[in-house]
Amino acid sequence: MDNKSNNLQIFKNITLLTQVGLTVATPLVICIWGASWLKNRFNMGEWIVLVGILLGIGSSVSGLVEFIRYQSKKANKETKTPTGFNKH
Repeated sequence: MDNKSNNLQIFKNITLLTQVGLTVATPLVICIWGASWLKNRFNMGEWIVLVGILLGIGSSVSGLVEFIRYQSKKANKETKTPTGFNKH
């Protein structure tokens, strides 16, 4: 039983690590791809790629912060002990 719970915890950690990676990489790739497409399609300058990189980094950081907040709230909720007269 302990080995099964250990394997489940490893699987959960791998899943969280993958989710963090996708949360950071996806907006960055999409913004850079979109900026490159705009540059080629409408003959815009190289500056548009810089804007795409900055937007991608901003989106990645924002997604990462939201992910960390969610995980923190989830961890606090799991470890919270009831207080008051109606302890269960």
